[in-house]
Amino acid sequence: RDVSSGFTRKCTLIQLSGAGDEGVGEDVTYAAEEHDLQIALGAILPLAGAWTLDSFSQHLATLALFDHEPEQHAYLDYRRWGFESAALDLALRQAGLSLGDAVGHVARPLTFVVSLRLGEPPSTERLRGWLALYPGLRFKLDATPSWTDELIGELVELGCVDSVDFKGHYSGTTVDVPPDAALYRRVVDAFPDVWLEDPALTPETLAVLEPVHERVTWDAPVHSVEDIEVLRWPPRTVNVKPSRFGSVAKLFGAYDYC
Repeated sequence: RDVSSGFTRKCTLIQLSGAGDEGVGEDVTYAAEEHDLQIALGAILPLAGAWTLDSFSQHLATLALFDHEPEQHAYLDYRRWGFESAALDLALRQAGLSLGDAVGHVARPLTFVVSLRLGEPPSTERLRGWLALYPGLRFKLDATPSWTDELIGELVELGCVDSVDFKGHYSGTTVDVPPDAALYRRVVDAFPDVWLEDPALTPETLAVLEPVHERVTWDAPVHSVEDIEVLRWPPRTVNVKPSRFGSVAKLFGAYDYC
């Protein structure tokens, strides 16, 4: 799919089967060519056998999931999560359990947000189209230096933004946004109740963020519990993407910590 941040998004579904059930996971590696290479190689990993989820994970850690060093080290975790989540799905189906049953938690209602970028030049047209169909939608928006005061005013009037993502911790990707203290200031002042995700921390941006640090949340830097523990400010919330953690064990460690 061609996505709003300007690149073609490919994903690969990974299917594991056993005892009459099937589990499905998703490799979300960002580089489209890596998916083409993997599809061409086919199902070559030695995964057949009888496993617990833990022993399968330990076995997976010994395997080369790429036949080369990927462009970004994070791709190793993305692909590993594809297999680990498929194994978790399969194990739950074989046991006849939901994830909540397995970990002893009762499911509670969630509020989802639509995450997108407003294009170049930025416009609320697409966002308004979503709202016309689903008036109760909430959004997480990527802020860019091209956001004008008029655009920000429109967003404030719509009252549908829960989080603004500054994309300050990406490097060498199509979604990089350089630190911009003036942009941060305009967003902080215009949206007094939204989460401020992944700001870049420079002397200039720190002056803007320090007074509102309780609203700062993180996504891209978080790959482990240790990454949460070393953040400048103890976060009230973090955007935990399972694929960034790679393994089920590391992911559940983060939930235990939170």
